[in-house]
Formats: sequence, structure tokens, C-alpha cells
Amino acid sequence: MTGKIVTVFGGSGFLGRHVVRALCKQGWRVRAASRRPHLSGDVKLAGDVGQVQLVQANVRNRLSIKRALENAEAVVNLVGVMPERGAQTFQGTQALGAANIAQLAAEAGIKNVVLVSAIGANAKSKSNYARTKAEAEASTREAVPSAVILRPSIIFGPEDGFFTRFALMARFTPIMPLIGGATKFQPIYVADVAAAVANALKPGHAGKTFELGGPRTYTMKELLQYITHEIDRPRMLLPVPIPVAAPIGYIVGALSTLNPFFGPPITGDQIQLFKTDNVVAPGANTIADLGVTSLESVEAIVPTYLWRHRPHGQFQPPHIDEASRVDA
Repeated sequence: MTGKIVTVFGGSGFLGRHVVRALCKQGWRVRAASRRPHLSGDVKLAGDVGQVQLVQANVRNRLSIKRALENAEAVVNLVGVMPERGAQTFQGTQALGAANIAQLAAEAGIKNVVLVSAIGANAKSKSNYARTKAEAEASTREAVPSAVILRPSIIFGPEDGFFTRFALMARFTPIMPLIGGATKFQPIYVADVAAAVANALKPGHAGKTFELGGPRTYTMKELLQYITHEIDRPRMLLPVPIPVAAPIGYIVGALSTLNPFFGPPITGDQIQLFKTDNVVAPGANTIADLGVTSLESVEAIVPTYLWRHRPHGQFQPPHIDEASRVDA
């Protein structure tokens, strides 16, 4: 270990656990900051004994952030929400939280900062998620001009919020709403994003923005067809125009706030994101510029965790098209 400490806000989340592991492999001492560290004991297994420290921090509480930054030489901000739930709002968590982290990092003299944003971050977007991501980028760069900003497309992996969510929907409905069917996405594997985050802390990337996409681009329709095919649950895809779907999504999202145990399948804010392609822009700095060149594909990884949504689970082999089957 180098002895250098990096504080990772959101270190116990879906992406955070992989980032902590990637940083440990590079020799960092990792301080994983989260609201509920007592529920994140398994994160300590990502490194050697004593290499990972769990600390409590709420990005809306500046004092807790300041404590988490003590003696740190680098900062990674992974905090984000989708959908909003209670006090975990886009404005409070993504926009204000990022500003708090960046400002306090600057006060502590920390210049090595990485912020994970998202492709589609736009200050003029109708999506609160995309707009607050853009605000987070602006406030981070204002406080720490040397900060590195990473914008991934859809991140996939076990417990992700995309493939598993639509697979779960397919289990309970014979018809799947197809919203933004022609919208393009470039899904990227969570471990590849984590490697990019770790490499972004290395010299030579200060002040740059990178867009992270996987090896292949898909339309929304292709992704839904792939999911339903992989779990062997054929479903009718019913095209729903975004102007029709968005109001319904906002209503469902609002009703879900009344029940803390109910997560809406899709919200109006998410539907707004379907208006534009979610792919790496031409000419942008990419994950290859961060030294990550061997990327995992959807087809190689997603089947390893979607099997649980098949009618007979792990005992049911993947569906094989008769037309593509080769008999010995």
C-alpha cells in the first residue's frame, strides 16, 4: 500500500463497491463514506486487512464530509439517486452534495478529485436528474478546476437498476411499454467503469471530461427484446409516445413516495431521459483514453445474473433459437 488515502463518497453502493475494489488493487488506502456504514461491512473485504475504512458521512452535512476528508489526498464522488426517495432528492443529493464535497475538498487542499456524472447531463434538460448532474459538474469544476469528470452511459452488472428492473417487470406483465424505442444506449459494465475511476486519479487527466460507453450500441427496443428473450418470457412491446408516458410516470412516481417500500418501475423524470441518445459523443475523451480497452459486453455478463428471472430460474438453460441451433 502507498499509504495514500482516497475518500470515496458512495463507496457502499452498486458502483462504489467495485470502485473500492479497483482502488485497493492500485494500492490506495480507501475510506468508504456512506450514510449507513453499519450496513456496509462487506465493503471491507475488497482489500487487505486494514486497507478499507468505513466512515459515516451525509453529503448534505458539511461537518460529516469534512471529517471524512481528513488526511485524504484524493476524493471520488459517486453519489447519485434514481429515483428520488424521501430526503434523497436530486437537488439535495446530486447538486448540493457535489458542491459540498468539492468545496470542502478545495478547502482541505485536495486537487485530485473525480466526479462520476452521466452522459446526458444538461443544465437545460427537462429531467431533474440530468439537470442536477450538470449542476454537480459545474460546482465541482468551479471549486476544483483540476477535477476529472466521468460520464458513463447505462451501467450494468449484478443488482443494476436497468436490466434487472425491466426483467422484473416482464415477470408480472404480458405487455411491456416501449418508450423511446429508437433511443440509443451504450451500456457499460460496472467493473469497467470502476477501473476508469481508479485510473482517473493517475497523473495526466486533471481537468478533463470523459464519456464512458460499452463496446456496442443498442436501441431501447433491442434492449427490451434482449431482456425478455434472455429470461425466456416473450412479451408484447407496446409503443407508448413520450408525451403520453411522461405524465403517467410522474403520477406513478408521486404515488410511490407515499409508500417507502414501493419502487416505481419507471418515473416521469426517467422518461424525459429517453428523448435523447445516451451514447458517447463523437470526439469525446473515452474510456480508452483512461487505459481501459478490454470491455465486457452485455451478452457476456447480463445472463450471469438475469437467470433468476427465468420461469425455472437456474435450472432452466438459456433460450436457444431453433433457427440458430447447430445439431451435431
